[in-house]
Amino acid sequence: MRPHRRHYRGGMSDNAIGDFLRARRALVQPADAGVRVTGVRRVAGLRREEVAMLAGISGDYYLRLEQGRDRNPSLPVLESIARVLQLDDDATAYLFGLAAPKPRRARRPRKETVPTGIRQMLDVLGLPAFVEGRYFDVLAANPLATALSPHLQPGRNRMRSVFLDPQEQALYPDWDRDTATLVAGFRESVGTDTDDPRFVQLVGELSLASVQFRQLWARHDVQSREGRPTRLDHPSAGELTLRREKLAIGGTGGQMLVVYHAEPGTSSADRLALLASEAAPRPLKQPAGEPMNTP
Repeated sequence: MRPHRRHYRGGMSDNAIGDFLRARRALVQPADAGVRVTGVRRVAGLRREEVAMLAGISGDYYLRLEQGRDRNPSLPVLESIARVLQLDDDATAYLFGLAAPKPRRARRPRKETVPTGIRQMLDVLGLPAFVEGRYFDVLAANPLATALSPHLQPGRNRMRSVFLDPQEQALYPDWDRDTATLVAGFRESVGTDTDDPRFVQLVGELSLASVQFRQLWARHDVQSREGRPTRLDHPSAGELTLRREKLAIGGTGGQMLVVYHAEPGTSSADRLALLASEAAPRPLKQPAGEPMNTP
């Protein structure tokens, strides 16, 4: 039988379902799935036939799914496979999305515009905050966010900064964990819209330039973008433990308002307040001997 060929664009193949199933299958330990292990296993995780048996489908049908020869599995089949692969709600929803039929449409570059009210709120919020686009571009930011990281300013991309810039990497003492969360959230944000040229270019660039990104992307982890604690090692403020909240901005097609805050009464709150005072604009000093202007 002729081997199934896959075509790649920017780190993505044209067999998204198969790529996802293979990656997730390799992460399931046989013992955790109730499979008795005997002898030497030459594959990581579960074998194809084991997934098929546990999901109650034929081995040949599961093979066709992984090879991309059947791209329209039924919902019950997908639910059974998700159970065997121990997918959480986010990963299961992602798998369903991969299998859903996609309408053909003309592909146009998408311009992400931050609503005026959100821009105004950034200026008066009093906390480090920025707007993150669907592909993790920084679309808007207030001065305190930029004081927290110089890469938090419009025109920068969070994926590029975290994976490719040593200065940004030094901010994160838990870089391995934080990058895993970042990549899983990026995959969830993009969803199944992987033929967008912006996405193809970005994933291709990061796959070539960063071993860490390439390894994390190959895991096919999916995680919703939501608030969680994060540690930062700031060059002037020192170590900060902050909550990073991600709030969806309605009507924007995936933009998030990202806000950092510290627990009141903690050293992190004191250091963040000091950083805010340093980042605040200084009033202009009146030259000595010069009278004040009055209306």
